[in-house]
Amino acid sequence: MNILLWHVHGSWTTAFVHGKHHYLVPVTPDRGPYGLGRARTYPWPDSVTEVRPGQLATADVDLVVLQRPEELDLATSWLGRSVGRDVPAIYVEHNTPKGDVPATRHPMADRDDLTVVHVTHFNDLFWDTGGTRTRVIEHGILAPTARYSGDLDRFAVVTNEPVRRRRITGTDLMPRFAQVAPLDVYGMGVTGLPEALGPAGPRVAVHDDLPQADMHREVARRRAYLHLCRWTSLGLSLIEAMAMGMPVIVLGTTEAVAAVPPSAGVLATRVQSLVDAAQWLLDEPAAARRLGDGARRAAQDRYGLDRFLADWDELLEEALCASR
Repeated sequence: MNILLWHVHGSWTTAFVHGKHHYLVPVTPDRGPYGLGRARTYPWPDSVTEVRPGQLATADVDLVVLQRPEELDLATSWLGRSVGRDVPAIYVEHNTPKGDVPATRHPMADRDDLTVVHVTHFNDLFWDTGGTRTRVIEHGILAPTARYSGDLDRFAVVTNEPVRRRRITGTDLMPRFAQVAPLDVYGMGVTGLPEALGPAGPRVAVHDDLPQADMHREVARRRAYLHLCRWTSLGLSLIEAMAMGMPVIVLGTTEAVAAVPPSAGVLATRVQSLVDAAQWLLDEPAAARRLGDGARRAAQDRYGLDRFLADWDELLEEALCASR
Protein backbone atom coordinates (compact mmCIF):
# COMPACT_ATOMS: atom_id res chain seq x y z
CA MET A 1 0.00 0.00 0.00
CA ASN A 2 1.00 3.67 -0.29
CA ILE A 3 1.62 5.12 3.16
CA LEU A 4 2.04 8.79 3.98
CA LEU A 5 4.17 9.57 7.02
CA TRP A 6 6.46 12.30 8.25
CA HIS A 7 10.15 11.85 9.00
CA VAL A 8 10.09 12.48 12.75
CA HIS A 9 12.17 9.83 14.54
CA GLY A 10 15.08 8.59 12.44
CA SER A 11 15.68 5.15 13.98
CA TRP A 12 11.99 4.20 14.27
CA THR A 13 11.24 5.36 10.73
CA THR A 14 14.26 3.49 9.39
CA ALA A 15 12.80 0.25 10.73
CA PHE A 16 9.27 1.08 9.56
CA VAL A 17 10.19 1.90 5.96
CA HIS A 18 11.99 -1.41 5.54
CA GLY A 19 8.58 -3.02 5.12
CA LYS A 20 7.01 -4.15 1.85
CA HIS A 21 5.10 -0.94 1.12
CA HIS A 22 5.68 2.36 -0.66
CA TYR A 23 6.30 5.28 1.68
CA LEU A 24 5.57 8.93 0.88
CA VAL A 25 7.54 11.40 3.02
CA PRO A 26 6.75 15.14 2.78
CA VAL A 27 9.56 17.48 1.85
CA THR A 28 9.56 21.29 1.91
CA PRO A 29 12.22 23.71 0.59
CA ASP A 30 13.49 24.47 4.11
CA ARG A 31 13.43 20.80 5.16
CA GLY A 32 11.76 21.93 8.36
CA PRO A 33 10.02 19.74 10.94
CA TYR A 34 7.02 19.08 8.67
CA GLY A 35 9.05 18.59 5.50
CA LEU A 36 12.30 16.93 6.45
CA GLY A 37 12.21 14.49 3.54
CA ARG A 38 14.38 11.42 3.28
CA ALA A 39 16.93 10.75 5.99
CA ARG A 40 20.51 11.72 5.23
CA THR A 41 22.22 9.84 8.05
CA TYR A 42 20.14 6.62 8.08
CA PRO A 43 19.96 3.82 5.45
CA TRP A 44 16.54 4.16 3.80
CA PRO A 45 15.45 1.98 0.86
CA ASP A 46 14.33 3.23 -2.54
CA SER A 47 10.70 2.53 -1.60
CA VAL A 48 10.72 5.86 0.28
CA THR A 49 9.73 8.75 -2.00
CA GLU A 50 9.83 12.42 -1.18
CA VAL A 51 6.63 14.27 -2.01
CA ARG A 52 5.89 18.01 -1.96
CA PRO A 53 2.75 19.13 -0.10
CA GLY A 54 1.24 20.44 -3.33
CA GLN A 55 1.46 16.97 -4.91
CA LEU A 56 -0.53 15.19 -2.22
CA ALA A 57 -4.00 16.26 -3.40
CA THR A 58 -3.59 14.02 -6.44
CA ALA A 59 -1.37 11.37 -4.84
CA ASP A 60 -2.51 7.81 -4.35
CA VAL A 61 -2.49 7.46 -0.55
CA ASP A 62 -3.99 4.39 1.08
CA LEU A 63 -3.22 5.19 4.71
CA VAL A 64 -1.70 7.96 6.85
CA VAL A 65 0.62 7.36 9.79
CA LEU A 66 0.46 10.31 12.19
CA GLN A 67 3.05 10.98 14.89
CA ARG A 68 2.25 14.51 16.14
CA PRO A 69 -1.20 16.01 16.91
CA GLU A 70 -0.88 18.79 14.35
CA GLU A 71 -0.27 16.30 11.53
CA LEU A 72 -3.97 15.37 11.54
CA ASP A 73 -5.09 18.79 10.30
CA LEU A 74 -2.01 19.15 8.11
CA ALA A 75 -2.64 15.87 6.31
CA THR A 76 -6.34 16.69 5.87
CA SER A 77 -5.39 20.05 4.31
CA TRP A 78 -2.68 18.66 2.03
CA LEU A 79 -4.69 15.64 0.87
CA GLY A 80 -7.99 17.49 0.54
CA ARG A 81 -9.64 14.53 2.31
CA SER A 82 -10.72 13.87 5.86
CA VAL A 83 -7.96 11.85 7.48
CA GLY A 84 -9.47 9.12 9.62
CA ARG A 85 -12.71 9.17 7.61
CA ASP A 86 -11.89 9.34 3.90
CA VAL A 87 -8.38 7.97 4.40
CA PRO A 88 -7.61 5.51 7.25
CA ALA A 89 -5.19 6.75 9.87
CA ILE A 90 -3.00 5.37 12.62
CA TYR A 91 -1.41 7.55 15.27
CA VAL A 92 1.96 6.41 16.63
CA GLU A 93 2.75 7.63 20.14
CA HIS A 94 6.52 7.60 20.65
CA ASN A 95 6.66 9.53 23.91
CA THR A 96 5.81 9.21 27.56
CA PRO A 97 3.15 11.64 28.85
CA LYS A 98 4.07 14.95 30.42
CA GLY A 99 2.46 17.07 33.09
CA ASP A 100 0.10 15.36 35.53
CA VAL A 101 1.35 11.97 34.41
CA PRO A 102 -1.14 9.56 35.97
CA ALA A 103 -4.02 11.57 34.54
CA THR A 104 -2.50 12.89 31.28
CA ARG A 105 -5.07 12.79 28.48
CA HIS A 106 -3.76 11.82 25.09
CA PRO A 107 -4.41 14.38 22.31
CA MET A 108 -6.17 11.62 20.32
CA ALA A 109 -8.34 10.47 23.24
CA ASP A 110 -11.99 9.49 22.65
CA ARG A 111 -11.83 9.21 18.86
CA ASP A 112 -13.48 6.52 16.76
CA ASP A 113 -11.70 7.32 13.50
CA LEU A 114 -8.17 6.08 14.22
CA THR A 115 -6.04 3.75 16.34
CA VAL A 116 -3.32 4.92 18.68
CA VAL A 117 -0.26 2.68 18.57
CA HIS A 118 2.08 2.84 21.55
CA VAL A 119 5.68 1.76 21.08
CA THR A 120 5.91 0.43 24.65
CA HIS A 121 3.54 -1.13 27.14
CA PHE A 122 4.65 1.55 29.60
CA ASN A 123 3.23 4.24 27.31
CA ASP A 124 -0.01 2.33 26.91
CA LEU A 125 -0.30 2.08 30.71
CA PHE A 126 0.35 5.74 31.46
CA TRP A 127 -1.47 7.58 28.66
CA ASP A 128 -5.22 8.09 29.13
CA THR A 129 -6.66 7.57 25.63
CA GLY A 130 -10.29 7.32 26.73
CA GLY A 131 -12.35 5.34 24.23
CA THR A 132 -9.84 5.42 21.39
CA ARG A 133 -8.66 2.03 20.18
CA THR A 134 -5.08 1.30 21.20
CA ARG A 135 -2.45 -1.23 20.22
CA VAL A 136 1.11 -1.83 21.37
CA ILE A 137 3.70 -2.59 18.69
CA GLU A 138 7.05 -2.76 20.38
CA HIS A 139 10.14 -1.38 18.71
CA GLY A 140 12.09 -3.22 16.09
CA ILE A 141 15.49 -2.24 14.78
CA LEU A 142 17.56 -2.70 11.67
CA ALA A 143 20.37 -4.79 13.14
CA PRO A 144 23.61 -2.74 13.34
CA THR A 145 26.59 -4.10 11.42
CA ALA A 146 29.01 -2.93 14.12
CA ARG A 147 30.03 -5.42 16.79
CA TYR A 148 31.16 -4.77 20.32
CA SER A 149 34.88 -4.73 21.02
CA GLY A 150 35.00 -2.59 24.17
CA ASP A 151 38.68 -1.93 23.58
CA LEU A 152 38.48 1.66 24.84
CA ASP A 153 38.28 2.34 28.58
CA ARG A 154 35.49 4.85 28.05
CA PHE A 155 31.70 4.85 28.29
CA ALA A 156 29.22 5.71 25.54
CA VAL A 157 26.03 7.75 25.87
CA VAL A 158 23.59 8.50 23.03
CA THR A 159 21.13 11.30 23.75
CA ASN A 160 19.64 14.40 22.15
CA GLU A 161 19.80 17.93 23.56
CA PRO A 162 21.28 16.99 26.94
CA VAL A 163 22.00 20.61 27.89
CA ARG A 164 18.42 21.79 27.41
CA ARG A 165 16.73 18.66 28.76
CA ARG A 166 19.08 18.15 31.73
CA ARG A 167 17.29 16.02 34.33
CA ILE A 168 15.10 14.29 31.73
CA THR A 169 18.18 12.91 29.99
CA GLY A 170 20.11 12.37 33.21
CA THR A 171 22.71 14.96 32.26
CA ASP A 172 23.21 15.82 35.94
CA LEU A 173 24.29 12.21 36.57
CA MET A 174 27.04 12.17 33.95
CA PRO A 175 29.80 13.64 36.19
CA ARG A 176 29.50 10.69 38.58
CA PHE A 177 30.26 8.25 35.77
CA ALA A 178 32.94 10.50 34.29
CA GLN A 179 34.88 10.02 37.53
CA VAL A 180 35.13 6.32 36.66
CA ALA A 181 36.10 6.75 32.99
CA PRO A 182 35.74 9.42 30.29
CA LEU A 183 32.39 9.68 28.53
CA ASP A 184 31.71 9.98 24.80
CA VAL A 185 28.29 11.53 24.19
CA TYR A 186 26.68 11.14 20.76
CA GLY A 187 23.51 12.70 19.39
CA MET A 188 21.88 15.91 18.25
CA GLY A 189 22.41 19.11 20.17
CA VAL A 190 25.31 17.82 22.28
CA THR A 191 27.57 20.80 21.56
CA GLY A 192 28.20 22.78 24.74
CA LEU A 193 27.72 19.81 27.05
CA PRO A 194 31.30 19.76 28.45
CA GLU A 195 31.04 23.44 29.39
CA ALA A 196 27.63 22.83 31.02
CA LEU A 197 29.07 20.06 33.19
CA GLY A 198 31.60 22.33 34.86
CA PRO A 199 34.58 20.56 36.49
CA ALA A 200 33.60 17.24 34.86
CA GLY A 201 33.64 18.81 31.38
CA PRO A 202 37.21 17.79 30.45
CA ARG A 203 36.20 14.14 31.01
CA VAL A 204 33.37 14.37 28.46
CA ALA A 205 33.77 14.42 24.66
CA VAL A 206 30.84 15.15 22.33
CA HIS A 207 30.10 13.92 18.81
CA ASP A 208 27.27 15.83 17.17
CA ASP A 209 24.84 14.04 14.82
CA LEU A 210 27.15 11.49 13.20
CA PRO A 211 25.83 9.21 10.44
CA GLN A 212 24.28 6.22 12.17
CA ALA A 213 26.77 3.63 10.90
CA ASP A 214 29.73 5.79 11.97
CA MET A 215 28.20 6.32 15.39
CA HIS A 216 27.61 2.59 15.85
CA ARG A 217 31.22 1.78 15.02
CA GLU A 218 32.49 4.26 17.58
CA VAL A 219 29.97 3.40 20.30
CA ALA A 220 30.84 -0.30 20.00
CA ARG A 221 34.46 0.40 20.95
CA ARG A 222 33.51 1.81 24.36
CA ARG A 223 33.51 -0.51 27.37
CA ALA A 224 29.81 -0.07 28.22
CA TYR A 225 26.73 1.87 27.23
CA LEU A 226 25.11 4.26 29.73
CA HIS A 227 21.37 4.87 29.58
CA LEU A 228 20.71 7.62 32.12
CA CYS A 229 17.30 8.94 31.01
CA ARG A 230 14.87 9.43 33.87
CA TRP A 231 11.77 9.82 31.71
CA THR A 232 11.66 8.46 28.19
CA SER A 233 9.61 5.93 26.28
CA LEU A 234 12.49 3.59 25.40
CA GLY A 235 15.62 4.86 23.69
CA LEU A 236 16.20 2.98 20.44
CA SER A 237 19.90 3.71 20.89
CA LEU A 238 19.78 1.48 23.98
CA ILE A 239 18.36 -1.41 21.96
CA GLU A 240 20.90 -0.80 19.19
CA ALA A 241 23.75 -0.89 21.72
CA MET A 242 22.42 -4.18 23.07
CA ALA A 243 22.12 -5.57 19.54
CA MET A 244 25.80 -4.75 18.94
CA GLY A 245 26.67 -6.87 21.96
CA MET A 246 27.36 -4.05 24.43
CA PRO A 247 26.84 -4.40 28.18
CA VAL A 248 24.45 -1.71 29.35
CA ILE A 249 24.16 0.30 32.57
CA VAL A 250 20.62 1.57 32.85
CA LEU A 251 18.42 3.64 35.14
CA GLY A 252 15.55 1.38 36.18
CA THR A 253 12.77 3.61 34.89
CA THR A 254 9.94 3.40 32.34
CA GLU A 255 10.12 0.56 29.76
CA ALA A 256 13.80 -0.13 30.39
CA VAL A 257 12.71 -2.33 33.29
CA ALA A 258 11.16 -4.77 30.81
CA ALA A 259 13.71 -4.31 28.01
CA VAL A 260 16.91 -5.06 29.94
CA PRO A 261 17.14 -8.51 31.57
CA PRO A 262 19.81 -9.24 34.22
CA SER A 263 21.80 -11.14 31.59
CA ALA A 264 22.24 -7.95 29.55
CA GLY A 265 23.55 -5.43 32.05
CA VAL A 266 22.93 -3.68 35.32
CA LEU A 267 19.64 -1.88 35.96
CA ALA A 268 18.91 0.08 39.15
CA THR A 269 17.32 3.23 40.54
CA ARG A 270 20.17 3.66 43.06
CA VAL A 271 22.71 5.66 41.09
CA GLN A 272 25.66 4.53 43.19
CA SER A 273 24.86 0.93 42.24
CA LEU A 274 25.21 1.91 38.59
CA VAL A 275 28.45 3.80 39.26
CA ASP A 276 29.83 0.71 41.01
CA ALA A 277 28.75 -1.40 38.03
CA ALA A 278 30.58 0.96 35.69
CA GLN A 279 33.77 0.50 37.70
CA TRP A 280 33.28 -3.27 37.71
CA LEU A 281 32.90 -3.44 33.92
CA LEU A 282 35.93 -1.21 33.49
CA ASP A 283 38.01 -3.52 35.68
CA GLU A 284 36.61 -6.78 34.30
CA PRO A 285 36.52 -6.86 30.47
CA ALA A 286 35.49 -10.52 30.50
CA ALA A 287 32.40 -9.71 32.57
CA ALA A 288 31.60 -6.87 30.18
CA ARG A 289 31.78 -9.23 27.22
CA ARG A 290 29.62 -11.83 28.97
CA LEU A 291 26.90 -9.27 29.66
CA GLY A 292 27.23 -7.95 26.12
CA ASP A 293 26.52 -11.42 24.73
CA GLY A 294 23.39 -11.55 26.88
CA ALA A 295 22.36 -8.10 25.69
CA ARG A 296 22.65 -9.12 22.06
CA ARG A 297 20.50 -12.20 22.57
CA ALA A 298 17.87 -10.16 24.41
CA ALA A 299 17.71 -7.55 21.64
CA GLN A 300 17.47 -10.19 18.92
CA ASP A 301 14.73 -12.09 20.74
CA ARG A 302 12.49 -9.13 21.49
CA TYR A 303 13.27 -6.33 19.05
CA GLY A 304 13.94 -8.04 15.74
CA LEU A 305 12.94 -6.31 12.52
CA ASP A 306 10.92 -9.24 11.16
CA ARG A 307 8.62 -9.33 14.20
CA PHE A 308 8.21 -5.55 14.11
CA LEU A 309 7.25 -5.45 10.43
CA ALA A 310 4.90 -8.44 10.77
CA ASP A 311 3.08 -6.73 13.64
CA TRP A 312 2.75 -3.57 11.59
CA ASP A 313 1.55 -5.39 8.46
CA GLU A 314 -1.21 -7.02 10.49
CA LEU A 315 -2.43 -3.67 11.80
CA LEU A 316 -2.11 -1.89 8.46
CA GLU A 317 -4.23 -4.55 6.77
CA GLU A 318 -6.82 -4.31 9.54
CA ALA A 319 -7.05 -0.54 9.17
CA LEU A 320 -7.33 -0.68 5.40
CA CYS A 321 -9.93 -3.45 5.43
CA ALA A 322 -12.00 -1.65 8.07
CA SER A 323 -12.07 1.50 5.94
CA ARG A 324 -13.47 -0.45 3.02
